[in-house]
Amino acid sequence: MDWPASVALAQSVPELPTGTDWSYEVKLDGHRMIMWCTGDGVRLQARSGRDATAVWGDLVLAGHHLPAGTVLDGEAVITTEDGRISFEAAQARAPSSPTRAHRLASQRPAHYIAFDALQLPSGDARPRPYNDRRAALLNLPGGWPCRAR
Repeated sequence: MDWPASVALAQSVPELPTGTDWSYEVKLDGHRMIMWCTGDGVRLQARSGRDATAVWGDLVLAGHHLPAGTVLDGEAVITTEDGRISFEAAQARAPSSPTRAHRLASQRPAHYIAFDALQLPSGDARPRPYNDRRAALLNLPGGWPCRAR
């Protein structure tokens, strides 16, 4: 896969599709982020294609647990003291300098919620059915601190 990756975007529809071939994700109020784990380290790409690695260093550290060759699509979120996702906190972090971002991360660390595997160590996963990619995502080795099933 080549940097930057294009991401699928949500589309407004008059009613939700039905059937067995549809999956839904919760809308999160954060920043869409592609996490690239290569043999050289972890890089983060914003939805726009911009390199966001320096601003989300806490997520870079979490990404080091992934096997090289993994590229994930997800959302960078920041929570408040009561556990709610704060779009305002993510908005404050995104345009920060690396120094300010580090200070903000020490106050409110970010969380990465992955919802798709775009590439796996075995190769490009995008041609595979979503259910296969989702299963591969949930079974990635790496000791993530928290894994939803």
